[in-house]
Amino acid sequence: MKEYKPVKEGKVREIYDTGDALVMVATDRISAFDHILKNQIVGKGKVLTQMSEFWFELTRDIMPNHVISTDVNDMPEFFQNDDFAGRSMLCRKLEMLPIECIVRGYITGSGWASYQENGTVCGIRLPEGLQESEKLPEPIFTPSTKAEIGDHDENISYEESIAVLEKAYPGRGEELAKGIRDNTIAIYNKCAEYAREHGIIIADTKFEFGLNEKGELVIGDEMLTPDSSRFWPLEGYEPGKSQPSYDKQFVRDWLKANPDSDYNLPQDVIDKTIGKYLEAYELLTGKKLDA
Repeated sequence: MKEYKPVKEGKVREIYDTGDALVMVATDRISAFDHILKNQIVGKGKVLTQMSEFWFELTRDIMPNHVISTDVNDMPEFFQNDDFAGRSMLCRKLEMLPIECIVRGYITGSGWASYQENGTVCGIRLPEGLQESEKLPEPIFTPSTKAEIGDHDENISYEESIAVLEKAYPGRGEELAKGIRDNTIAIYNKCAEYAREHGIIIADTKFEFGLNEKGELVIGDEMLTPDSSRFWPLEGYEPGKSQPSYDKQFVRDWLKANPDSDYNLPQDVIDKTIGKYLEAYELLTGKKLDA
């Protein structure tokens, strides 16, 4: 049996190259404030993979994605065991664009802080009088650069995203920027409407896009997971305050309240976190997941 080693390790994912495809494995690691925490959230990787697969399938009508299979039996023998089952995704190879595509449907987090300071979010001027957690008149596209582990992503304007893409792909900057912006908004609108019908508000999220061998835009990486999104319960939603969440904001809040934790979570926070992830998965998909 041929053995494989990761060709890339991110904060949460490990990527293996099988030659003509990639295997993307979601670990149980969790990151916050650009740090990988010392604890693992057991079962989290399975939630991320299964939820991404659900959304990729739901949005195939908008644009193609990189998923080939999440069944380890479709992967090389090395991956056909319990260590990889449920958390692995066989993917087409893409040349990933150097832009993170963030879409905000509600004003919260760093966007709310910026709005309070100068009435804008990532340079986009918003109407006066918005409350914290309020739904925006229209979702806004706020791209950022991609940072290495330990560094911070940098928010950039849409015009700056054109320049970044033009530098990487001469002659295609404007076309690619428009493509990722328009698809980001379209995918968010469809998925946010679906989620709301199932009891969850998607306040914001991020997507990543790449180019296939024909140079066409394809969505990749993960999609609309509790790691990459803010999920709020629809029941009890009320603008004017922060909202309870189904995502890792719970972990961020605990870390902020416990600055001397050295990024070490107590067991009850670990248990509540995976509980929130599983609840979100079950609400959205209608399925139970044995994490």
